[in-house]
Amino acid sequence: MASNIGKYEDARKSFDWNIAKKELGWKEGEPLNIGALCSDRICDLGDAEKTALIWEGFGDKHKSYSFADLRAYSNGFAKLLEEQGIKPGDRVCIFMDKIPSLYFSFLGILKMGGVAQPLFSAFGDESLHVRLDSAGARAILTTKKHVRKVRKILADLPALEKVIVVDGDGSKLKDDELFFDVEAAPRVDSYDCYPSTPETPSVLHYTSGTTGQPKGAQHVHSSGWGQYLTTKWVLDLKKDDIYWCTAGPGWVTGTSYGIIGPWSLGVTQCVLDVGFGAAMGYKFIQDNKISIWYSAPTAIRSLMRQGTDTVNEFDLSTLRHLASVGEPLNAEAVVWSEKAYGLPFHDTFWQTETGSMMIANYPGMTIKPGSMGKPFPGIEATVLDLKTHEPLTEPGKVGLIAFRPGWPSMFREYRSKPEIYRSKFVGEMKDKEVSKLHLAKDLWYVSGDRASIDKDGYYWFVGRDDDVINTGGHLVGHFEIESALIEHEAVAEAAAIGKPDAVNMEVVKAFVTLNPGYEATGDLELKIMNFIRKRLSPLAMPQEIEFSEKLPKTRSGKILRRYLKALEWGEDVGDLSTLEDD
Repeated sequence: MASNIGKYEDARKSFDWNIAKKELGWKEGEPLNIGALCSDRICDLGDAEKTALIWEGFGDKHKSYSFADLRAYSNGFAKLLEEQGIKPGDRVCIFMDKIPSLYFSFLGILKMGGVAQPLFSAFGDESLHVRLDSAGARAILTTKKHVRKVRKILADLPALEKVIVVDGDGSKLKDDELFFDVEAAPRVDSYDCYPSTPETPSVLHYTSGTTGQPKGAQHVHSSGWGQYLTTKWVLDLKKDDIYWCTAGPGWVTGTSYGIIGPWSLGVTQCVLDVGFGAAMGYKFIQDNKISIWYSAPTAIRSLMRQGTDTVNEFDLSTLRHLASVGEPLNAEAVVWSEKAYGLPFHDTFWQTETGSMMIANYPGMTIKPGSMGKPFPGIEATVLDLKTHEPLTEPGKVGLIAFRPGWPSMFREYRSKPEIYRSKFVGEMKDKEVSKLHLAKDLWYVSGDRASIDKDGYYWFVGRDDDVINTGGHLVGHFEIESALIEHEAVAEAAAIGKPDAVNMEVVKAFVTLNPGYEATGDLELKIMNFIRKRLSPLAMPQEIEFSEKLPKTRSGKILRRYLKALEWGEDVGDLSTLEDD
């Protein structure tokens, strides 16, 4: 089966973002609304009765919804918010588990001109307060399970006027809370969407806080162009595919590629709202005949711990393409997936701020296990010298990953933090307005990650700019250390940091979790050390390995190395609102 992108090099040569606009039927001067793009437009194309969402929840609950349902229920939320006095441009928070109403309300908020602010439902009340206060949200859509957290902080949020509970029977609510069950309410099959433009604000996503306080990255409706085309070309979604993105919409992956991308293509997608485990995940793939699977390195490494015996208990023959996002994908995981599924996971690199995939491994392109891949057609990428910020031309030299502004899904601001937004760009900044930096073709947007580019144009991740270890004046990236460690049969996951050293400034320390059947002993530590000694330079060799039951991670699956480093150095750990089990 031919891939959507065809030959990568040909796609780069002939690329123009107008491809997305043309395929989506958009003409200059017309409104552009993501909510309508993902529902009304698909219905108008004749696929109203096609299945849009297959949902599975706790208690063996299963539901299925057509694109006509998606249109009607998103209209229902749009109409409700309008009737409650919510105006275009108002921020509306979505604070609920991965239930169907989350997906309907996300599109509904955009349809009425609001700005959707999806937040991860496991946040505590303090973490919730920080983000609602920063956003100045006027309304919050939540559930009876989570409304208690909202009540605790409501008095300290003067902008938050409407609390709407979307499940249950409406009993035990406070007088100032509204109950709304969209499936029980009168069906709204027609709604006049707000005539948003490409630059109208759409989604406000908060960064996961791996490097400090969370920041609100504001996106606009034109992001749909980038999300549409990257979904089609990188994930290779075709009309008859059944798609599963494991990320929740509290994170940017869960909106860009768990809502906007697949539904703008009119593809059926599946949502599993019961946690994640090997047997459960494989059964979900088997039962729903899933063909495209977009997951995360954390989940993949978890599946690796379970081995291939569990894989063989299920029929996964419908799978045809696998991709990964969240953290760099270790080479071992790519090799293992080929063994386990007969398919490699294709790593993808992008950020909350970029809104869509920037560097990826594409269908039909040779994968170099451990590499991020190559820039998406239409994206001008490079690595910049750490001091001069000039593009590096020497293959293998490490620098800062950077992109030329101008792609459709690029964020337009950090909410209420213009100087932090400005600091993300390098180049001649004189007289440049913050509001126009996303158009400045003579600047570079700096991602905050380090990588090198090999002679074939493949990018190789090194680490976050603030994660890089300085040992004796030499810079060492955590990724190469961790990749070497997890190649050992006993190691499930690893995190490498720099610890203080009187002579070398820093030396490498590794934190390791073990696969089942292995015990943390001095003898095992020695065996691991001897194993990686052949794979790492002397500078990159850990001076210490500490065995842990689990590694600290954000709820989106990223290892919080700064937390481990802060503990090691006796420093303030900073914002931990996205830490698992905080």
